[in-house]
Amino acid sequence: MSAIARFGGNHRMSNVVRHNGTLYLAGQVADNIEAGIASQTREVLSKIDSILNDHGSGKDQILFCQIFIADMRLFKEMNEVWDAWVAHGNAPARATVEARLASSAKLIEICVTAAVAEGAR
Repeated sequence: MSAIARFGGNHRMSNVVRHNGTLYLAGQVADNIEAGIASQTREVLSKIDSILNDHGSGKDQILFCQIFIADMRLFKEMNEVWDAWVAHGNAPARATVEARLASSAKLIEICVTAAVAEGAR
């Protein structure tokens, strides 16, 4: 069995866990909570890009994505940002659910599971 590696986070959670060539990212949220859904979505996707890149992966390697959105009336606008970002021809399996997030100002949280290249740090 391969080792489990944990990165970032605190005593409660890890920001990233790597096991058996797979990355599991904790839910990512925007820091700029004054922004609307499009800006928050772009910020979250940018964070995901950076984390994946730091761990030898990329958006074309995403296997599964779970999106939590504060209000499904924001779904269309969020999807416009997603559609411009997603790796065309490599769209992951995805679920989107409406949920009350940790802060009412946070409009979106995204969790990702992605493959990572063999030998990546």
